[in-house]
Amino acid sequence: MCNLYRLSQSVTEIAKLFDAGGNLNANLPSHIYPASNGIVIESGYLRSMTWGFPLAQKSKKTGKPQKPKPVNNARTDKLDSFFWNNSFAERRCLIPLSAFAEAQGERGSITRTWMSLADDEVMVCAGVWRDSDEWGPCYSMIMTDASEQMKPIHNRMPVILTAQDRERFIDGDESDALALCTPFKGELEIDQTDEPWFNRK
Repeated sequence: MCNLYRLSQSVTEIAKLFDAGGNLNANLPSHIYPASNGIVIESGYLRSMTWGFPLAQKSKKTGKPQKPKPVNNARTDKLDSFFWNNSFAERRCLIPLSAFAEAQGERGSITRTWMSLADDEVMVCAGVWRDSDEWGPCYSMIMTDASEQMKPIHNRMPVILTAQDRERFIDGDESDALALCTPFKGELEIDQTDEPWFNRK
């Protein structure tokens, strides 16, 4: 599951690339983690949102509320559940990114492996969004089964949308959008680094 991605392009560059409206002055980090801010394309506009739907948590010892957990991945086989269904039916969005990461290696020496498009600087992943009391607008990335190329790294991967499928994902009905939530058929560029997984610098 994806818990880290990066976006190398500026908000202005993304807006121009996707002909998206919006007057964002967001100074986004290059590496996006759960519960941090990212940008999505929603109804043709760029919007800054928190990555992850808040899930209420309670202390097992005291029963008191704790900081919400960001649910930043939405599995395709769970999209009909109460937690996701309304957002998938009514509030789909596009998530631009340069690459997403998965953890690889033995415990204590886990490193980052980055996946990007072999023929494009920016990929677009499928997402859902909603408003929340805790964080305001927030989004989650839709996950599907891994492609053959991804299977040695992880058994799931983000839904990567090709240019011809993006409008159908956003404007089609639920069955149209769900039909696009399949493993990526194109080629990924895989970069197995020695960068520690838990390094947030």
